[in-house]
Amino acid sequence: MKPLRVVLFGPESTGKSTLAERLAARFSAPWSAEYVREYWDAHGGVITAADLEAIARGQVAGEDAAAERARADGARVVLHDTDLLTCTIWDDLLFPGVCPDWARAEAARRARATDLYLFCDTDLPWAPDPQRCFPDEAGRAMCRRVFLEKLEATGARWTRVWGEDFVGREARAAGAVELILNRCATR
Repeated sequence: MKPLRVVLFGPESTGKSTLAERLAARFSAPWSAEYVREYWDAHGGVITAADLEAIARGQVAGEDAAAERARADGARVVLHDTDLLTCTIWDDLLFPGVCPDWARAEAARRARATDLYLFCDTDLPWAPDPQRCFPDEAGRAMCRRVFLEKLEATGARWTRVWGEDFVGREARAAGAVELILNRCATR
């Protein structure tokens, strides 16, 4: 049986990485990390438009490897800390007009194949990180709007993960994953 694909999605500093790791442990599922973090560290904290191709390919490779581990292990779900769709959003925000065409097309295809997006909202307090770009309220609001518009345009199933209490936030995310797993089990 093909594992369900669940993506942690949303603007920066919304708890996606922590949630991906915790949900993976909770559901005994493999997960893929956000590739651009690894790329950033490996390239001295500098990313240019010339790097977008490599970042997109690395993101795809990580997602595919986690999905293959899920299939091999018989896991019911695979989790992704962001996805290629996220890469295209950041390409557009930081390097307008440079996103590789193949990445945009592949992101749309993958979004349609995603069983559930967990939209992590911006109500967590901002956590400084050298990889983050929009710490002020206006920047966070703009990113929230852009991510939601892109998500809604995919037509994919999604649910909002919210709350400043991370325990509650995790419980809401886990509940959404459990709900979709139960729905698929009864088909």
